[in-house]
Amino acid sequence: MSATEAARRLAAEGYNELPRPDRRPFLRILLGILAEPMFGLLVASALIYLVLGDLREGLMLLAFATASVGIAAAQESRSERVLDTLRTLTSPRAQVLRDGARVRIPGREVVPGDIVFLEEGDRVPADIHLLSAQDLEVDESLLTGESAPVRKRPGGPDDAAAAPGGDDLPLAFSGTLVVRGRGCGATVATGRRSEIGKIGLALGGIHPEPTRLNRQTRRLVRGVAVAGLAVSVLVMVLYGLARGSWLQGALAGLAVTMSMIPEEFPLVLTVFMVMGAWRLSRARVLTRRAAAIEALGAATVLCTDKTGTLTQNRMAIAEMRNAGDLARRLTPGDTEAAATRTLVWHGILASAPNPFDPMERAFRDLGERLGLHPPEPSWVLVREHGLEPGLPAVTQVWQPPQGGAIVAAKGAPEAVAALCRLDPRAHAAMLRAVDGLARDGMRVLAVAGGETHSPLPADRRDYPCHLLGLVGFSDPLRAEVPAAVRDCLSAGVRVVMITGDYPETARAIAVQAGLPDGPLVTGAELDGLPPREQAARIRGAALFARTRPAHKLAIVKALQADGQIVAMTGDGVNDAPSLKAADIGIAMGGRGTDVAREAASLVLLDDDFGSIVHTIRLGRRIYDNLRKAMGYILAVHVPIAGLALLPLALDLPLLLTPVHIAFLEMVIDPVCSIVFEAERSEADIMRRPPRPPGSTLFSRALVLWSLAQGIVAFAVVAVLFMAALNGGMPADQARALAFVALMLINFGLVLVNRSFAASPLTALLRPNTALWTVLAVMGAVMAATLAWPPAAALFAFGPLHADDLAVAFAAAVVMVLALEMVKPLWADHLRR
Repeated sequence: MSATEAARRLAAEGYNELPRPDRRPFLRILLGILAEPMFGLLVASALIYLVLGDLREGLMLLAFATASVGIAAAQESRSERVLDTLRTLTSPRAQVLRDGARVRIPGREVVPGDIVFLEEGDRVPADIHLLSAQDLEVDESLLTGESAPVRKRPGGPDDAAAAPGGDDLPLAFSGTLVVRGRGCGATVATGRRSEIGKIGLALGGIHPEPTRLNRQTRRLVRGVAVAGLAVSVLVMVLYGLARGSWLQGALAGLAVTMSMIPEEFPLVLTVFMVMGAWRLSRARVLTRRAAAIEALGAATVLCTDKTGTLTQNRMAIAEMRNAGDLARRLTPGDTEAAATRTLVWHGILASAPNPFDPMERAFRDLGERLGLHPPEPSWVLVREHGLEPGLPAVTQVWQPPQGGAIVAAKGAPEAVAALCRLDPRAHAAMLRAVDGLARDGMRVLAVAGGETHSPLPADRRDYPCHLLGLVGFSDPLRAEVPAAVRDCLSAGVRVVMITGDYPETARAIAVQAGLPDGPLVTGAELDGLPPREQAARIRGAALFARTRPAHKLAIVKALQADGQIVAMTGDGVNDAPSLKAADIGIAMGGRGTDVAREAASLVLLDDDFGSIVHTIRLGRRIYDNLRKAMGYILAVHVPIAGLALLPLALDLPLLLTPVHIAFLEMVIDPVCSIVFEAERSEADIMRRPPRPPGSTLFSRALVLWSLAQGIVAFAVVAVLFMAALNGGMPADQARALAFVALMLINFGLVLVNRSFAASPLTALLRPNTALWTVLAVMGAVMAATLAWPPAAALFAFGPLHADDLAVAFAAAVVMVLALEMVKPLWADHLRR
């Protein structure tokens, strides 16, 4: 192709890269965030604090609101970063034919029709139809998840387009890696039209839904906020009409508003997620989307890739068979067997001197452990025969310094059998051994060798070769996987494997990992089913093999449509769409591609599959503690709101003003965001089944239990306040007594809510340094408020005596004992 024609096509087709999607302008992002109820509530609460003159609280809430905008903007750019990473994969430098000469150009300038030359170690710059291929093998695991490289052959003009995966396709796909041989071909697809481009387009079209927790919290906040504002307006009007003081009415209405609006909810939710991300980072798990931590605790299905996730993504020699006794298994540890050393040595001689091919590297690695080193420079490679369509085997002839020739061959067992001219009986025995290795999920090569001092024949089929044995390769299972799978199953999480590898290999790895036995479905079978039958087949399957990225995405979506909370693990580009679409995407950080990491919610920095179990445990702990904190918030707001309304209903002196409520908020916030977050997990947390997908954070049982706690707390303080007034205690002193009782009762509510089942004594003894730290600080502040005259004047408190404090303490104890007597009736419902 001429440079002029290439420029014309480049102008018509565009650059060989993924399109950059339109970004939403910052103003549109800002308006979207401002429309969120949580953000609006935070701003409204901040303004209330500023009106009250509490500059610190107001500025803190405004800072939190500003941070929300920053988080949203960061999330908005995630898809763009994913596509940027894909562009780097689709734009390596390429060697093409321009104006009759081979030149290197940026991969983004490759156009359809370009003749591209491929050599060992090259990244394929576009989808290419091969015109020639010499011993060409390509690693397509990035697209297919297939652990071993695949052979390529040249194709004719009538060859139909095919998807990645499998041997002897006449196509090389953009982003894949040439591990052996060389070839050239015509470019047939670039940019968005390539296979990797289709993955990029799929990523751009996936928009993760808000988590159930966010939606539930948003609805609750909106409902309570509307109710609180309505009640506050009613209080202002009634107070003004009944007592004639509209200023006091406005003050009372403002107090009621602050007492009812649960502005702690968004703050607590954020703190829990941020602290959860910090705790996960200590276990070498990077959190890219904090809400995914909570969602993982609710996961009902864990979809896992095989290559690089369950396995180590490296080929290793797992087993060998000596030609003298093909029924006997030889492991790589049989270092003393002379037959083993001979077999491995000839495998090294039949490999490239500096191999890219994973199986050749496995020969080299095992040889080093056996003390067998590659041929020295004094050895001469006199002949080299690569893979041929009719003879898929590699033959190399070496001449050592002492003279003669050593022949080494490896390849497909039937091809090596032909080179060795096996008799029918020996051939049948070899095929039986090959079938046994294949059933164990191994890739099998046969190795042959021979020596001669005579001139070599012209045809390698006439070389002096005899069968040395069979070598079985496998991608080793990660050591931590079986225990992690057992933990997932005991926690009620279904584990499903999805791989692009062969069904036999998938089933063998599933058995090693301890996955439950079940139906295996291939991608081809899914393609042949109508949508309804496809979804039914997906729901019942335990293993999926020979899948493409579109299949993985369809599997995740079908499970989600069935009401499941889906976690997806993976490490390749082919996993990226399903990682992004899943409720929780988990990428391997060490071996994983940048695309997978950018698309995922969580990244395992040390590739430890067992970290997933730790994350599930932490997710469940966070959700448990979040429910405890939210239940506490609902419970403590009932007496606050009730005590704000009580004087208005019974014509009593005001008990709570905005100053008192602002002080209470300073107590509630750290209790929720620090004390409950630091609570340890319940003993049975990993023995419970996942909570039902449709369950709500604020279940009926939790709301009723919180209201019951709040009503009891309100009743105790109200009775104490009215009894003090009826007993002749001055209003300011009764207010101080009731406020101290409310503070002690607040601490009692914390003890009651620390566990859904434990007794008060257990709750007191359970380690939680944050609890006692917060209690000490708040106790000191309360003491200063009562004892320091300026503070007492600000709060309108009268002096209290030791017997008054004893009465307040007794009231709190009575409340806690009453609630603990009732709690066992609710415990089972609260833990569901």
